[in-house]
Amino acid sequence: MNNLHSLLQSSAVSRRSFLSNTLKSAGSLALLGVNPSFAAGSAKQLTVQEIMDLILKEGGLTPLSDTVDTLKAGRADQVVTGIVTTMFPTITIIEEAAKRKANFIIAHEPSFYNHKDDPAWVPNNMVVKQKQQLLEKHKIAIWRFHDYCHSMKPDAVSYGVAKKANWLSYYKTGERMLTIPALSLKQLVQHLKTSLGIGHVRVIGNLDQSCSRIALLPGAWGGPRQVSTVESEKPDVLIVGELSEWETAEYIRDSRLMGSKIALIVLGHAVSEEPGMEWFAEWLQPKLTGIKVTHLASGDPFIWM
Repeated sequence: MNNLHSLLQSSAVSRRSFLSNTLKSAGSLALLGVNPSFAAGSAKQLTVQEIMDLILKEGGLTPLSDTVDTLKAGRADQVVTGIVTTMFPTITIIEEAAKRKANFIIAHEPSFYNHKDDPAWVPNNMVVKQKQQLLEKHKIAIWRFHDYCHSMKPDAVSYGVAKKANWLSYYKTGERMLTIPALSLKQLVQHLKTSLGIGHVRVIGNLDQSCSRIALLPGAWGGPRQVSTVESEKPDVLIVGELSEWETAEYIRDSRLMGSKIALIVLGHAVSEEPGMEWFAEWLQPKLTGIKVTHLASGDPFIWM
Protein backbone atom coordinates (compact mmCIF):
# COMPACT_ATOMS: atom_id res chain seq x y z
CA MET A 1 0.00 0.00 0.00
CA ASN A 2 2.85 2.35 0.88
CA ASN A 3 4.49 1.51 -2.46
CA LEU A 4 1.28 2.39 -4.32
CA HIS A 5 0.99 5.72 -2.42
CA SER A 6 4.60 6.56 -3.29
CA LEU A 7 4.02 5.72 -6.95
CA LEU A 8 0.94 8.00 -7.15
CA GLN A 9 2.84 10.84 -5.46
CA SER A 10 5.72 10.39 -7.90
CA SER A 11 3.33 10.45 -10.86
CA ALA A 12 1.65 13.64 -9.61
CA VAL A 13 5.02 15.34 -9.14
CA SER A 14 6.04 14.31 -12.66
CA ARG A 15 2.85 15.77 -14.12
CA ARG A 16 3.32 19.03 -12.21
CA SER A 17 6.96 19.17 -13.32
CA PHE A 18 5.95 18.57 -16.96
CA LEU A 19 3.29 21.29 -16.88
CA SER A 20 5.64 23.73 -15.17
CA ASN A 21 8.40 23.12 -17.72
CA THR A 22 5.94 23.41 -20.60
CA LEU A 23 4.66 26.76 -19.33
CA LYS A 24 8.22 27.99 -18.76
CA SER A 25 9.15 26.99 -22.32
CA ALA A 26 6.13 28.75 -23.77
CA GLY A 27 6.93 31.85 -21.69
CA SER A 28 10.54 31.82 -22.88
CA LEU A 29 9.40 31.56 -26.49
CA ALA A 30 7.02 34.46 -25.98
CA LEU A 31 9.81 36.59 -24.48
CA LEU A 32 11.93 35.77 -27.52
CA GLY A 33 9.09 36.87 -29.80
CA VAL A 34 8.43 33.31 -31.01
CA ASN A 35 4.89 32.06 -31.29
CA PRO A 36 4.82 28.67 -29.42
CA SER A 37 2.38 27.24 -31.98
CA PHE A 38 4.81 28.18 -34.77
CA ALA A 39 7.68 26.61 -32.84
CA ALA A 40 5.67 23.41 -32.75
CA GLY A 41 5.26 23.58 -36.54
CA SER A 42 1.58 24.53 -36.56
CA ALA A 43 1.78 28.10 -37.91
CA LYS A 44 -1.05 29.01 -40.27
CA GLN A 45 -0.10 29.05 -43.92
CA LEU A 46 -1.00 32.26 -45.74
CA THR A 47 -1.77 32.81 -49.40
CA VAL A 48 -0.68 35.72 -51.56
CA GLN A 49 -4.19 37.20 -51.31
CA GLU A 50 -4.26 36.89 -47.52
CA ILE A 51 -0.95 38.73 -47.23
CA MET A 52 -2.10 41.49 -49.58
CA ASP A 53 -5.29 41.83 -47.50
CA LEU A 54 -3.25 41.92 -44.29
CA ILE A 55 -1.03 44.72 -45.65
CA LEU A 56 -4.06 46.82 -46.57
CA LYS A 57 -5.66 46.20 -43.18
CA GLU A 58 -2.54 46.85 -41.10
CA GLY A 59 -1.64 49.88 -43.21
CA GLY A 60 -5.12 51.39 -42.82
CA LEU A 61 -5.41 51.41 -46.62
CA THR A 62 -8.67 51.59 -48.56
CA PRO A 63 -8.84 49.23 -51.56
CA LEU A 64 -8.39 51.13 -54.81
CA SER A 65 -10.51 50.36 -57.87
CA ASP A 66 -8.17 52.15 -60.28
CA THR A 67 -4.60 51.16 -59.46
CA VAL A 68 -1.49 49.59 -60.95
CA ASP A 69 -1.07 47.63 -57.72
CA THR A 70 -2.19 44.27 -59.09
CA LEU A 71 -0.68 40.81 -59.42
CA LYS A 72 1.77 40.74 -62.33
CA ALA A 73 2.61 37.04 -62.07
CA GLY A 74 1.53 34.01 -60.08
CA ARG A 75 -1.79 33.25 -58.39
CA ALA A 76 -3.57 34.91 -55.51
CA ASP A 77 -4.38 31.53 -53.93
CA GLN A 78 -0.83 30.18 -53.85
CA VAL A 79 0.65 29.55 -50.39
CA VAL A 80 3.55 31.88 -49.61
CA THR A 81 6.88 30.32 -48.63
CA GLY A 82 8.81 33.56 -48.29
CA ILE A 83 8.61 37.23 -49.27
CA VAL A 84 11.10 39.51 -51.01
CA THR A 85 10.62 43.27 -51.20
CA THR A 86 12.45 45.28 -53.83
CA MET A 87 12.23 48.24 -56.18
CA PHE A 88 12.38 46.49 -59.56
CA PRO A 89 11.81 42.72 -59.85
CA THR A 90 14.84 42.17 -62.08
CA ILE A 91 16.02 38.80 -63.32
CA THR A 92 18.68 38.87 -60.59
CA ILE A 93 16.03 39.49 -57.92
CA ILE A 94 13.81 36.68 -59.25
CA GLU A 95 16.67 34.18 -59.29
CA GLU A 96 17.80 35.20 -55.80
CA ALA A 97 14.24 34.88 -54.48
CA ALA A 98 14.08 31.36 -55.91
CA LYS A 99 17.36 30.46 -54.19
CA ARG A 100 15.89 31.69 -50.90
CA LYS A 101 12.71 29.63 -51.40
CA ALA A 102 10.71 32.88 -51.47
CA ASN A 103 7.82 32.69 -53.94
CA PHE A 104 6.26 36.15 -53.41
CA ILE A 105 7.95 39.36 -54.60
CA ILE A 106 6.48 42.71 -53.57
CA ALA A 107 7.94 45.29 -55.98
CA HIS A 108 7.48 49.03 -56.01
CA GLU A 109 7.96 49.49 -59.74
CA PRO A 110 6.85 47.68 -62.93
CA SER A 111 7.88 44.16 -63.86
CA PHE A 112 7.44 44.61 -67.62
CA TYR A 113 8.94 48.03 -68.40
CA ASN A 114 5.81 50.19 -68.56
CA HIS A 115 3.57 51.76 -65.93
CA LYS A 116 0.60 49.42 -66.42
CA ASP A 117 2.74 46.32 -66.95
CA ASP A 118 1.09 45.71 -70.30
CA PRO A 119 3.08 42.78 -71.77
CA ALA A 120 1.99 43.88 -75.26
CA TRP A 121 3.37 47.42 -74.72
CA VAL A 122 5.90 46.49 -77.39
CA PRO A 123 4.52 43.60 -79.49
CA ASN A 124 6.46 40.32 -79.54
CA ASN A 125 8.78 41.44 -76.74
CA MET A 126 11.04 38.44 -76.19
CA VAL A 127 12.49 39.81 -72.94
CA VAL A 128 8.98 39.97 -71.48
CA LYS A 129 8.23 36.42 -72.61
CA GLN A 130 11.48 35.06 -71.16
CA LYS A 131 10.84 36.83 -67.87
CA GLN A 132 7.32 35.40 -67.69
CA GLN A 133 8.72 31.93 -68.35
CA LEU A 134 11.26 32.35 -65.53
CA LEU A 135 8.54 33.41 -63.11
CA GLU A 136 6.41 30.44 -64.12
CA LYS A 137 9.36 28.08 -63.76
CA HIS A 138 9.89 29.14 -60.13
CA LYS A 139 6.15 29.63 -59.41
CA ILE A 140 6.81 33.16 -58.17
CA ALA A 141 4.05 35.72 -57.69
CA ILE A 142 4.73 39.44 -58.10
CA TRP A 143 2.53 42.13 -56.60
CA ARG A 144 3.22 45.74 -57.44
CA PHE A 145 3.10 47.91 -54.31
CA HIS A 146 3.22 51.46 -55.63
CA ASP A 147 -0.01 53.39 -55.11
CA TYR A 148 -0.66 51.75 -51.74
CA CYS A 149 2.96 52.32 -50.72
CA HIS A 150 2.62 56.06 -51.26
CA SER A 151 -0.81 56.04 -49.56
CA MET A 152 0.57 54.78 -46.25
CA LYS A 153 0.82 57.18 -43.32
CA PRO A 154 3.63 58.00 -43.44
CA ASP A 155 4.42 57.48 -47.12
CA ALA A 156 6.71 54.45 -46.94
CA VAL A 157 9.18 55.82 -49.49
CA SER A 158 9.72 59.33 -48.13
CA TYR A 159 9.78 57.98 -44.56
CA GLY A 160 12.27 55.27 -45.50
CA VAL A 161 14.57 57.78 -47.21
CA ALA A 162 14.38 60.21 -44.28
CA LYS A 163 15.10 57.35 -41.87
CA LYS A 164 18.13 56.11 -43.79
CA ALA A 165 19.46 59.66 -44.19
CA ASN A 166 19.09 60.17 -40.40
CA TRP A 167 16.60 62.98 -40.98
CA LEU A 168 13.57 61.61 -39.12
CA SER A 169 13.79 64.37 -36.51
CA TYR A 170 13.22 66.88 -39.34
CA TYR A 171 10.59 64.84 -41.20
CA LYS A 172 6.86 65.56 -41.03
CA THR A 173 4.33 63.10 -42.44
CA GLY A 174 2.76 64.35 -45.66
CA GLU A 175 5.26 67.15 -46.22
CA ARG A 176 7.89 67.34 -48.95
CA MET A 177 10.00 69.97 -47.19
CA LEU A 178 12.64 69.34 -44.52
CA THR A 179 14.76 71.93 -42.73
CA ILE A 180 18.09 70.46 -41.65
CA PRO A 181 21.19 72.05 -40.08
CA ALA A 182 22.99 73.97 -42.81
CA LEU A 183 25.50 72.09 -44.94
CA SER A 184 27.38 73.05 -48.06
CA LEU A 185 26.01 71.48 -51.22
CA LYS A 186 29.18 69.37 -51.39
CA GLN A 187 28.70 68.13 -47.82
CA LEU A 188 25.03 67.38 -48.49
CA VAL A 189 25.89 65.35 -51.58
CA GLN A 190 28.49 63.36 -49.64
CA HIS A 191 26.01 62.74 -46.80
CA LEU A 192 23.42 61.38 -49.22
CA LYS A 193 25.92 59.18 -51.03
CA THR A 194 27.19 57.72 -47.76
CA SER A 195 23.88 57.29 -45.90
CA LEU A 196 21.89 55.98 -48.87
CA GLY A 197 24.74 53.93 -50.33
CA ILE A 198 24.78 55.69 -53.70
CA GLY A 199 27.93 55.65 -55.82
CA HIS A 200 27.27 58.65 -58.04
CA VAL A 201 24.80 61.53 -58.23
CA ARG A 202 24.25 64.40 -60.67
CA VAL A 203 24.30 67.96 -59.39
CA ILE A 204 23.48 71.47 -60.59
CA GLY A 205 24.68 74.24 -58.29
CA ASN A 206 27.60 75.84 -56.47
CA LEU A 207 29.20 73.15 -54.32
CA ASP A 208 30.05 75.76 -51.65
CA GLN A 209 26.54 77.16 -51.30
CA SER A 210 24.65 76.62 -48.06
CA CYS A 211 21.72 74.16 -48.02
CA SER A 212 19.17 73.94 -45.22
CA ARG A 213 15.69 73.95 -46.76
CA ILE A 214 15.33 70.73 -48.73
CA ALA A 215 12.58 69.59 -51.07
CA LEU A 216 12.75 65.78 -50.92
CA LEU A 217 11.06 64.14 -53.92
CA PRO A 218 12.51 60.63 -54.36
CA GLY A 219 11.44 58.68 -57.43
CA ALA A 220 9.89 60.22 -60.54
CA TRP A 221 7.42 62.96 -59.61
CA GLY A 222 7.41 64.46 -63.09
CA GLY A 223 8.42 67.92 -64.26
CA PRO A 224 5.25 69.84 -63.31
CA ARG A 225 5.31 68.71 -59.65
CA GLN A 226 9.08 69.11 -59.33
CA VAL A 227 8.98 72.64 -60.74
CA SER A 228 5.82 73.65 -58.86
CA THR A 229 7.45 72.54 -55.61
CA VAL A 230 10.40 74.83 -56.28
CA GLU A 231 8.09 77.71 -57.21
CA SER A 232 5.89 77.37 -54.13
CA GLU A 233 8.38 76.27 -51.46
CA LYS A 234 11.56 78.10 -52.52
CA PRO A 235 13.97 75.38 -51.24
CA ASP A 236 17.73 75.71 -51.21
CA VAL A 237 17.99 72.38 -52.98
CA LEU A 238 15.64 70.06 -54.84
CA ILE A 239 16.45 66.36 -54.38
CA VAL A 240 14.86 64.00 -56.89
CA GLY A 241 15.18 60.42 -58.03
CA GLU A 242 14.95 61.07 -61.76
CA LEU A 243 13.76 63.79 -64.12
CA SER A 244 13.26 64.65 -67.74
CA GLU A 245 16.43 66.50 -68.60
CA TRP A 246 14.59 68.80 -71.01
CA GLU A 247 12.15 69.85 -68.26
CA THR A 248 13.31 70.22 -64.63
CA ALA A 249 17.06 70.33 -65.33
CA GLU A 250 16.69 73.16 -67.86
CA TYR A 251 14.34 75.03 -65.52
CA ILE A 252 16.94 74.81 -62.72
CA ARG A 253 19.73 75.92 -65.04
CA ASP A 254 17.87 78.98 -66.30
CA SER A 255 16.66 79.79 -62.80
CA ARG A 256 20.26 79.99 -61.61
CA LEU A 257 21.31 82.04 -64.64
CA MET A 258 18.66 84.59 -63.65
CA GLY A 259 20.00 84.91 -60.11
CA SER A 260 18.38 82.08 -58.13
CA LYS A 261 20.57 79.93 -55.88
CA ILE A 262 18.40 76.82 -56.17
CA ALA A 263 20.48 73.62 -56.44
CA LEU A 264 19.50 70.23 -57.82
CA ILE A 265 20.61 66.73 -56.79
CA VAL A 266 19.58 63.76 -58.94
CA LEU A 267 20.02 60.50 -57.02
CA GLY A 268 18.74 57.97 -59.57
CA HIS A 269 15.27 56.43 -59.55
CA ALA A 270 15.84 52.97 -58.06
CA VAL A 271 18.35 54.00 -55.40
CA SER A 272 16.28 57.02 -54.35
CA GLU A 273 13.21 54.94 -53.43
CA GLU A 274 14.91 51.71 -52.33
CA PRO A 275 15.03 52.79 -48.66
CA GLY A 276 11.23 52.91 -48.71
CA MET A 277 10.90 49.24 -49.68
CA GLU A 278 13.63 48.38 -47.18
CA TRP A 279 11.63 50.04 -44.41
CA PHE A 280 8.44 48.39 -45.66
CA ALA A 281 10.08 44.97 -45.12
CA GLU A 282 10.88 46.02 -41.52
CA TRP A 283 7.26 47.15 -41.08
CA LEU A 284 5.81 43.93 -42.50
CA GLN A 285 7.96 41.26 -40.82
CA PRO A 286 6.53 41.61 -37.27
CA LYS A 287 3.02 41.20 -38.66
CA LEU A 288 3.75 37.72 -40.03
CA THR A 289 4.52 34.49 -38.21
CA GLY A 290 6.53 31.79 -39.91
CA ILE A 291 7.16 33.71 -43.16
CA LYS A 292 10.50 35.42 -43.66
CA VAL A 293 10.49 38.88 -45.26
CA THR A 294 13.75 39.90 -46.95
CA HIS A 295 14.60 43.14 -48.71
CA LEU A 296 16.80 42.77 -51.78
CA ALA A 297 17.98 45.98 -53.44
CA SER A 298 17.57 45.97 -57.22
CA GLY A 299 20.35 48.59 -57.37
CA ASP A 300 21.44 51.11 -59.97
CA PRO A 301 21.29 49.69 -63.53
CA PHE A 302 24.08 51.97 -64.79
CA ILE A 303 27.84 51.80 -64.70
CA TRP A 304 29.66 55.14 -64.64
CA MET A 305 32.63 55.78 -66.93
